Amino acid sequence: MTDVKVPAHLQPYVHALGEDLAIRFFLRFGGAPLYLAGRPQDRSQLIEFMSAEHVAALAKALGPGHIFRVPINREWIANRLSAKGWKTLAIARELHVTDVTVRKWLKPKDQRQLSFFSKL
Repeated sequence: MTDVKVPAHLQPYVHALGEDLAIRFFLRFGGAPLYLAGRPQDRSQLIEFMSAEHVAALAKALGPGHIFRVPINREWIANRLSAKGWKTLAIARELHVTDVTVRKWLKPKDQRQLSFFSKL
């Protein structure tokens, strides 16, 4: 599934870092609290992971000087990795989930069934 839209809560990260670096960022820091300094030091985990320019772009997008929990959306990441040619088992290993879960995420949604809440 190659046309998966970036979820709204991930858009600032993807916009600031680009899709590839954002995915690596989510996999490294996702689910954990992180302090985003306005002027990160060289010993910062973020500076060790990415360039100061990327940290500055992220601070501009999210606002510096506060602790926030880094989001993670494994289903979106699985779809993006699949679009890049990754195999199901490799995606499962990378995301620490089963191959059954990855197959469920990658299965096309059945468009024939009407949603209970769809507008008529």
